[in-house]
Amino acid sequence: MYYFYTFIQLMPSAIKRLAGQTAIYGVPTILGRFLQYLLVILLTRVFDAAEYGTISVFYAYCSFLMVVLTYGMETTFFRFTQDEGIKKKVFSTAMISLILTTSLFLILSNCFSRTIAEWIGYPKHPEYVIWFSWILGLDALAAIPFAKLRAQNKPIRFAAIKMINILANIGLTLFWLLLCPYLMKHGFAGTSSSVFHIIYRPEIRIGYVFLANLFASIITLILLFPQLAKIRWEMDPALWKKMMLYAWPLLFAGMAGIVNETFDRLLLRYLLPSGIAEAQVGIYSACYKISILMTIFVQAYRFAAEPFFFAQAKEKDARKVYARIMDYFIIVVSVIFLVTMLYLDDFFIYFIGRNVRGGKGVIPVLLLANLFLGVYYNLSIWYKLISKTIWGAWFSVIGAVITLALNFWWIPLSPDHFIHGYIGSAWATNICYGFMMVLSYLIGQKYYPIRYNLKKFFVYLGLAVILYLLSTLIHPHYVIIRLAINTFILLAYLSFLYMVEKPHLSKSR
Repeated sequence: MYYFYTFIQLMPSAIKRLAGQTAIYGVPTILGRFLQYLLVILLTRVFDAAEYGTISVFYAYCSFLMVVLTYGMETTFFRFTQDEGIKKKVFSTAMISLILTTSLFLILSNCFSRTIAEWIGYPKHPEYVIWFSWILGLDALAAIPFAKLRAQNKPIRFAAIKMINILANIGLTLFWLLLCPYLMKHGFAGTSSSVFHIIYRPEIRIGYVFLANLFASIITLILLFPQLAKIRWEMDPALWKKMMLYAWPLLFAGMAGIVNETFDRLLLRYLLPSGIAEAQVGIYSACYKISILMTIFVQAYRFAAEPFFFAQAKEKDARKVYARIMDYFIIVVSVIFLVTMLYLDDFFIYFIGRNVRGGKGVIPVLLLANLFLGVYYNLSIWYKLISKTIWGAWFSVIGAVITLALNFWWIPLSPDHFIHGYIGSAWATNICYGFMMVLSYLIGQKYYPIRYNLKKFFVYLGLAVILYLLSTLIHPHYVIIRLAINTFILLAYLSFLYMVEKPHLSKSR
């Protein structure tokens, strides 16, 4: 705590403001993700690996479609609201555009739900398609109001609404998966015609996970009504064309990015033998969840960083600030990697059920993959600032090609070694994000050069990986001794960071 407090106190004011907003955005993210990972403990016990795999597959589709439905409008909103004279027009134009496209999506998906369900391999559950179409539609409409709260530096309201969404989702899930079965089992359900049997039907099972999400999305949109009420219902066609020219590369970048993030689960389902595919997806998805701390920090950081970077671009020392922020970012993600791996066997592994722990070997690979992705997000600011978003599309498309090629190569191994399929997916993700990170850095130095400290990147991250590998070599049998040694390793690493950074922090004040 002393090291952390000293680091914060010595930070320059601009970076301290970013750190503060990251912390505020991180509150609902941290608490929400923690509660959601507790929910993973429940889901991987209530459902078998195959059923959990089905849930993961639907959310993989959801991630891809969400990018399509928002088509880069969030980042576009931040870019165009830098012009004080058109802020209201930007908000109204973006919202009307999303309302029209979302309405079209809802009409088509609801009319052809049965056909879509057959196409994705779930012909018995067209209701899943309908529920998810409404989840996606409502979340798409909430995207710009949330972006407006970020642009207006209202992280507390943003955090509060996000937290309510998470609590509603989790509360309803617990209600349907724990409370209702308990009441039915102990005879509190009443007669077959009672209200209880209208609220709860056991045969729906995993569908209640989706319904909980749907009701949480409805509540969120209601809470965002004050922002939605400010729509002027005036769409500027000329402004919309400019916004779409900026946004369309971001759409392709986002689509390719989702291929990198989630398509491995879909490919595992289709490339592995049918008898084991769903279970393997469930194991891989559950182990992916162990990167909890990394994904929490990267997500909270992105919420705070994007509007901050656009605002900071006007300052003379902007590039120096961006470079220094990268130093802090590397410090945090390296510590997160080390903490997760040092305490994996004695803490984090219990976030998932015993029946899905067989895939824990992919966790360090996925942690590093998410670390590379976070660094890539940092680096990607250059093409957004100079309105060259086409580069973001190219990077993501190249990453998607790598992801698809490696997954098609590594997943369909011989039936005797099918378990290596998801190990191949993990390494494909790692290589993809690593390549995107390097490519963005090299090209960014040509168009918008920033003097990042590469030496710190390699030293801090390399030392964290070496210390983790050292801990695996020692790894005593007794838990208390193991925890003591791992805690000593962590404290030694933090002390090293503090000694290296303190002089630089003092100079930058």
